[in-house]
Amino acid sequence: MLAWPMIAVGWTLNMWKEGLASTERILAIFREKPEVADGPETDYSITELQGEIEFRSLSFAYSEGAPQVLKEISLHIPAGTTVAIVGATGSGKSTLVNLIPRLYQAGKEGLLLDGHPIETIPLDLLRRSIGMVPQETFLFSETLQENIAFGEEEIRMAEVEEAAETSQIRSDFDQFPEGFTTMVGERGITLSGGQKQRTAISRAIIRRPKILILDDALSAVDTYTEEEVLKRLRRIMAERTTILVSHRISTVRDADLIVVLREGRIIEQGQHDELLARKGAYWQLYQRQMLEESLAEIN
Repeated sequence: MLAWPMIAVGWTLNMWKEGLASTERILAIFREKPEVADGPETDYSITELQGEIEFRSLSFAYSEGAPQVLKEISLHIPAGTTVAIVGATGSGKSTLVNLIPRLYQAGKEGLLLDGHPIETIPLDLLRRSIGMVPQETFLFSETLQENIAFGEEEIRMAEVEEAAETSQIRSDFDQFPEGFTTMVGERGITLSGGQKQRTAISRAIIRRPKILILDDALSAVDTYTEEEVLKRLRRIMAERTTILVSHRISTVRDADLIVVLREGRIIEQGQHDELLARKGAYWQLYQRQMLEESLAEIN
């Protein structure tokens, strides 16, 4: 009669030991201090941002001694303007925009927002003021509505629907049996790449941020859908600072300023027609894309 109870005790002890080991690994993570956090230089009198961004001779490497990913970047973005960043893969586009929400530390005085060194701005205020859609879209295993309203406690359903309408995803949701209450699989596995990107755009704009960053956020949608999304986004973009990172000329051609990066340096900047007239790197990119589109139409 004691055999099974003793086996159960042994099994329980074994599970307890495994649990202790797992707990220690979890606690080790909790004990880690974030590399980016508020510090002695943080100025808590800063309570609002307008969206002016300035890079001052900024150079950046991911670690000490590593090659520089960005080199002597100087760029002024007035509040309320739309700036596009283009360049080949690995030119530093994503790294540049990831410095704005301080996903990485930019270094002293190299990056300013509204004239304040970025390290003096309270981190919570900074990130609440930025709506960002990264290249790798992350969705939670929750409903579509909860994914769009994530992080916002007082969002009305009408606002969720408006954001979905703007990002051209509303019609897709209406086709789902449960509409906005449809559960999204882990990392959005039940949605296509374009649907995930447009859901993430909805999540970014519903917060009405002062700064909107779209990092190749329409790469998975077709050209027609991209044009429709941008058409609806322009009203929102006109009210805030917007940074577009894209490989597609069609995405960036209407920006107030287009910046061309190569190997971590700014090699050209200007408006679409101005850059085409120079027949430099941007013109070459434009010609290549026009040729690719022509070949695609033939095929």
